[in-house]
Amino acid sequence: MVDRKDIGSWLSGPDTSGISKYPGERLGLPESGPGSIARAGRRIAAIMIDWAIALLISNFAFDGNSWATLGVFAVEQILLVGTLGYSIGHRAAGISVVRPDGGAPGPLAALVRTVLLCLVVPAVIFDPDQRGLHDKAMNTLLVRR
Repeated sequence: MVDRKDIGSWLSGPDTSGISKYPGERLGLPESGPGSIARAGRRIAAIMIDWAIALLISNFAFDGNSWATLGVFAVEQILLVGTLGYSIGHRAAGISVVRPDGGAPGPLAALVRTVLLCLVVPAVIFDPDQRGLHDKAMNTLLVRR
């Protein structure tokens, strides 16, 4: 015999009590405003700005060589994120890279994060908190400033 309670729980759908309501909630970050997880629009804008800068430099100095463009992009990311916590594109989009405690990522985190970012795939695979594999690998967050 089927109990009504069993049918009712099936009809009501899956239990969502353990699922966070917004990206970053599980990490103790605010839903919006400064310190919240940077959403896709800001991330895409930042990478487009950084790539455009790398392309301009590559066109001027290296005849637009695609590997040189990638190299310029990587150098910008490693130097600026490693020292300041943001690239030019990040700054323009109002976001920065931080550790969960709020500190700067540091040179090693910037290096590994950039190598993974240049491989593209780790950056487009992300968790419910919108952290890409490149950020998860180095325990960094991309947050709004």
